[in-house]
Amino acid sequence: MKKITLFLCLGLAGFSALAQNTPNVFGRKVQSINPKTRIVRCVSSEYESFLQEKDEKRATTQQFEEWLAPKTEAIKSKLIAKRGIEGTNAVITIPVVVHVIHSGQNVGSGMNISNARVLSQITVLNQDFRKMLGTPGYNTNPVGADVEIQFCMAQVDPNGNPTTGIDRVNLGVSEWDENSIETLLKPETIWDSSKYYNIWVCQFGLDLDGILGYAQFPGSSGLQGLQGPYTANTDGVIIDWRAFGSSDFAGAGGSYYPGINKGRTTTHETGHFLGLRHIWGDGGSRQLGQIVCGPTDYCNDTPQAGWENYDCADIYDSCPSSPGNDMTENYMDYSNDICMNIFTADQKARMMAVMQNSPRRKSLGTSTACQPPLSNPAFELLQGIKLYPNPASDVLNIAVSDSSKTPDSYTIYNSLGQVIKQATTVSEGNLKVDTSNYATGIYMIRFTKGNETKTLQFVKN
Repeated sequence: MKKITLFLCLGLAGFSALAQNTPNVFGRKVQSINPKTRIVRCVSSEYESFLQEKDEKRATTQQFEEWLAPKTEAIKSKLIAKRGIEGTNAVITIPVVVHVIHSGQNVGSGMNISNARVLSQITVLNQDFRKMLGTPGYNTNPVGADVEIQFCMAQVDPNGNPTTGIDRVNLGVSEWDENSIETLLKPETIWDSSKYYNIWVCQFGLDLDGILGYAQFPGSSGLQGLQGPYTANTDGVIIDWRAFGSSDFAGAGGSYYPGINKGRTTTHETGHFLGLRHIWGDGGSRQLGQIVCGPTDYCNDTPQAGWENYDCADIYDSCPSSPGNDMTENYMDYSNDICMNIFTADQKARMMAVMQNSPRRKSLGTSTACQPPLSNPAFELLQGIKLYPNPASDVLNIAVSDSSKTPDSYTIYNSLGQVIKQATTVSEGNLKVDTSNYATGIYMIRFTKGNETKTLQFVKN
C-alpha cells in the first residue's frame, strides 16, 4: 500500500496550549489525549519505548515484527484452510490473578473494589475475546473473529494453596506514579508471570493522573526478559480502578471514568499484552493535530487510520485514499467503551502467534493454575472416576468403577470459578449431567468422598 502522509495543522495558539498540558510519561510526551475529557486511554506504546531503552536485551519494535511476521502468516494460512470447520482449534485458557492494590479501604469501597466488579471484568474479557453471541462482545462484521482465547480466575496460588484469583494487598499508598509502580508495586506483588496473567488495579496519580492503563508487550525470544529491572517481574497490565469492571453487572458499582464503564480498557490492554498494536499504528495524533496515514498495526483487515478516534458518533475516514473507513469499533482504537466490539481475523492470527511462540505467553497456555488444588494426592477412595464424552455436547457422563467408588457429592465450576451445579448427594440419577445449556469452554468438576477430594476437567463444545 502506498504511504500517504497528511498534516492537519491547528492554530499556533491552540497548539501551544495543548502542548503545555501534555503529560510526560516514561520520559516521553503522551501523543494521544482525548480532546474533550483530557483522559489518556493508554500509554503502552510509551511504556514499550521505555522498556527498550532500559533493557538492552529487549527486541526493538522492528526486530519483534520481523520475528513475529512469518509466524503470524503461517497461522493465517492454517486458519484460512480451516475456515468453516467448527471446533478445529483448541481454545486457550489463561489463568488470571487480579491484584487489588488499596490503602486500607473496606472491600467494595473506592479502590478496594468488590469481588463482583473483578468478576464482571473477567466476564467482559471472555465475551469480547470469544465474540459471545447475545453479549456486547458479539459482532456481525465479516472480519470479526472469535479469538479462541478465554480467561479464568486462578484457583491455586504460587504456594499451592486455594485462591479466588483475587489478591488484595494494602500497600498503604493512595496514589501511584510510574516509578513506584515499576519498582515497588509490581515486583512486590507479582505472581509467577509464566503461570499467571497478572492484572493490577490501583489508583493512578501524579505523572499517571488521568491515564487509564498500560500493558507490557510480549517478548520475542527465550533470552529476552530474563535480566534487568523491567522484565519478568513487571509483566502484565495495570489499570486505574475507575476504568476496571463493568457497571452492567450487579455489585459492580462505584465510580467510573465517564464513558469508560464497560470493561473495555482491560480488553484493550490485554490486546497489547498479547501483541496487538493500536490500529492507527501510533503515527498520527489528534493532540498534535496530525493525520499520518503511513504507519501500520500489521493487520491487513483493519483499514488504514491516520489517528485515534474517541467515539463512534459518526463514520470517520481519516485516510480517504486507502480503502475502508476507520474501524472505530475495534478494541485497539480509543473509542468509548460502549462502542467497542471487534477483534479481526488478522488480529486473532497475531495473538495466536504470540501465544504459541512468545516464551511467557506460551507457558500461560499450559499453566494448571485454573485447576483447584487437590487435598489428597492418593485419592484412594476416588480412584476410578472417569468423565465421558470429553469434550461433551449435551450430556456428560460420570463413570465409577464400582458402587463403592461413588462420590458423596460433586460441584461443577466454570472457568471463572463460579459454581454452575452442585449435587450434595450422588446417585445413579445425577451421574448424567445435562450440559446442553452450558456455554462453550472449560469446566472443573470437584468430587468429595469422606475427607478426600478429586478434581477433573472437561470441555463443553
